[in-house]
Amino acid sequence: MNTTEIANELIALCNAGENMKAIDTLYASDAASIEPNEPMKEVHGIEAIKGKSAWWMENHEVHSRASRGPWVNGEEFAVEFTYDITFKPSGKRTMMNEIAMYTVRDGKIAQDKFYYAV
Repeated sequence: MNTTEIANELIALCNAGENMKAIDTLYASDAASIEPNEPMKEVHGIEAIKGKSAWWMENHEVHSRASRGPWVNGEEFAVEFTYDITFKPSGKRTMMNEIAMYTVRDGKIAQDKFYYAV
C-alpha cells in the first residue's frame, strides 16, 4: 500500500475502534511511537506499541470518536483525532483532541508521533 492507502485504512480502523488491528496490519515490527508525556513517552517495537494501546484502552471509556484527514506529504501523513472519553481511574470525562503524525517506510508505519492541544 502507498502512504495515502495506509492513511485511509488507519482512519477506517480507528473509527471502527479496531486500533489493535491497525497496529497488527499497518505497523512495521520495529516501529516507534512518541508521546509528549509519560508514562509511555517513547516506545519501540510492535509489542511495546500494542502494550501502550492496551493500557490506553483499559484506562479509558470511549463515548465517541472521530477523525479528520488524512493530510499526506510524501511518506508522511497527519490525522486529527477527537475523543469523548472518561479516564476510568479518576472518573473524569473530557474531550481529547490530538494530531498524529505518521511516517511510512517500505509500506508500513515506521513511526507515530502525537501532539495535544494545551
